[in-house]
Amino acid sequence: MPDTHSENQQQHWHAAGGAATVALELEKAVRIIDIRERTVSIASPIANAYIDFSKMTCSVVAVLTDVVREGRPVVGFGFNSNGRYGQGALMRERFLPRLAAADAESLVDAARDNLDPFAIWSALMANEKPGGHGERAVAVGTIDMAVWDAVAKIAGQPLYRLLADRYRNGQADDKVWVYAAGGYYYPGKGYAQLQDEMRSYRDRGYRVVKMKIGGASLEEDLRRIEAVLEIVGDGRNLAVDANGRFDLDTAIAYADALKPYNLFWYEEAGDPHDFALQAQLAAHYDLPLATGENLFSHQEARNLLRYGGMRADRDYLQFDCALSYGLVEYLRTLAVLEENGWSSRRIVPHGGHQMSLNIAAGLHLGGNESYPDVFKPFGGFADGITVEDGYVGLPQIPGIGFEAKSELYDLMRTLL
Repeated sequence: MPDTHSENQQQHWHAAGGAATVALELEKAVRIIDIRERTVSIASPIANAYIDFSKMTCSVVAVLTDVVREGRPVVGFGFNSNGRYGQGALMRERFLPRLAAADAESLVDAARDNLDPFAIWSALMANEKPGGHGERAVAVGTIDMAVWDAVAKIAGQPLYRLLADRYRNGQADDKVWVYAAGGYYYPGKGYAQLQDEMRSYRDRGYRVVKMKIGGASLEEDLRRIEAVLEIVGDGRNLAVDANGRFDLDTAIAYADALKPYNLFWYEEAGDPHDFALQAQLAAHYDLPLATGENLFSHQEARNLLRYGGMRADRDYLQFDCALSYGLVEYLRTLAVLEENGWSSRRIVPHGGHQMSLNIAAGLHLGGNESYPDVFKPFGGFADGITVEDGYVGLPQIPGIGFEAKSELYDLMRTLL
């Protein structure tokens, strides 16, 4: 790509060991000097009602800067959430070249002597048409995560503290409510194995657990639910997730069957964009519903609230920043919720990762998903931090905290 700003600003591409790199040499004191990405496998034999994970991948990104903290260059890391495949091609072909071509000074927050994630986001999204919030939202969200990790490290703060200082007058939650997501369909997995799984979550401090439905008949799913209830007791300790599998008739049939259990929530019954189905289901089912993990912009969030029949007094929204253009866009989504009379406490993000955990603690969300046993090493939280009565704390280190999760950090630093 030709240099459009300075003879000192250069871009180069290379691939080594499955990693592709774009290097940016900028002119400011705070510079991005390299961005590297790699696709890694998170394949497993588990399945939900819609897909199996036998070929699942994700992207890992490293943003290298020229800032030094405690004798080491600051590097920001990011990755995309499970359920959407790696986005390396989009990053290499569209988004990283735009960042390389951007005016060096425009990417810096001069007032804070830091990177400007909003300016970086704008550079990534330059010349993109509105609408079509699909895979590009995942690619941008992955880079955005790494940028915010770098921003917090340059500031010398845990990300959640930085967010609270900037957006909530310093008020942060020191612990976050979490639930254990599991209960996937698995070859040969019977009721006893399902019960053992849920028992292990409860033994590790989780109060609420979640299981998949819709991948078997209604009758079989009810037997699975009852097996889990033998372990967790009250239905308020169990959520179920259909992963968008049902048409309206099936969604309502399940709703009728689920009502007596008084479950914590009934999640994503139909296609995420079928707002009419969601609204009709809400009119039929007066217990809590949850959806939103497959909506990737503030515009889609607004349409869900306008047309999806969601109820601000009981339902939950599950927007995932890593899938929806990152934190820059997530702040717009939070503004839409406020405009529509929703408390941020009704958001419990999908993804089970540390980025959402920081956002939950720093921006007053209601909690966070957790994957204790699947999608390793990306799921789960920092080493040595245990779940206590359904709540988890955060590591007190600068950034998102990836360095405090050894298995994940070992993978991330292969990009360095």
